[in-house]
Amino acid sequence: MSIHTPTAPVQDQPKRIVAIDIVRGIALIAMASYHFTWDLEFFGYTDPGLTAFGLWKIYARCIASTFLFLVGVSLYLAHGRRIRWNGFWKRFAMVAGAAIAISVVTRIATPDGFIFFGILHEIALASLLGLLFLRLPALLTLVVAALVIAAPVYLRLEAFDHPWLLWVGLSATSPRSNDYVPLFPWFGAVLLGIAAAKLASASGVRARLASLTPGRWANPLVFIGRHSLAFYLIHQPLLIGCVWLFSQVMPAKVETPQVNFLKTCQLSCEQSRDTEFCASYCVCMLDTLEGEASLDRLYNNDQTADWKAHLSDLAGMCTAKTEDKMTEGGAQ
Repeated sequence: MSIHTPTAPVQDQPKRIVAIDIVRGIALIAMASYHFTWDLEFFGYTDPGLTAFGLWKIYARCIASTFLFLVGVSLYLAHGRRIRWNGFWKRFAMVAGAAIAISVVTRIATPDGFIFFGILHEIALASLLGLLFLRLPALLTLVVAALVIAAPVYLRLEAFDHPWLLWVGLSATSPRSNDYVPLFPWFGAVLLGIAAAKLASASGVRARLASLTPGRWANPLVFIGRHSLAFYLIHQPLLIGCVWLFSQVMPAKVETPQVNFLKTCQLSCEQSRDTEFCASYCVCMLDTLEGEASLDRLYNNDQTADWKAHLSDLAGMCTAKTEDKMTEGGAQ
């Protein structure tokens, strides 16, 4: 007869860490708030481009990074000792199936920016690739994570501009999509989660987290965190449906394409230049596009190489004109 120590059941059937569910629940609520703002922008209640730049862009990236980090943590906690293939394939099928469904639906609803490789696609692929790192040392996993995150900064190549390779994330130009989360650099966040879970398990942090018992205030977050896929699939149709119903009663003010262009251009430009420069630069771009009657071509999302090259030339010309104008003004 064998004697079982108190630690044996914990090793074989680890206690669920409620803190992870809470953090995941908070991330889901944050995601819903971002999507609600995106919906308001989509229906014209906010300035165009609001969620694509500045703090909103940082907010979105923090949310996505948190989700993918937790994917890595959960992957190690569930399969670090041994891979439970039945559970893994069941979860993978659910996520991959939901990702395909989102691609099909958005292809029909928003063909110009459909989601061909979004957060769920990334989670499915990263879960597969993450299995390769479950047995590797935490330090090596951290090194690979750093390389994956840095790769798009140094390895962007036109060869990856092919439509079938855009999921890699190393294309010279970023594709148009309402949710684009490619392998590079986002797989790095999953690897960071795997490494963090390894270190937490080795240092005893995992056991301490598992012993935490939050109050009743956390129950809603725990519930959401444990049903994250269902929440993800349901919340956006619900939110966009509510905004659509509201728009039928109180439609947003319709702005002209010229006004929308100036607002979007200003937001984009101010990420790297001052307000005075951007105001003059954007007027130059608008006047030039209207002068050659090509503003509609811009709004039709022309992706041809010659149009992209032409836009680049126009941007360079207006940049030079604006800088000369400001230099002359400063000299006076």
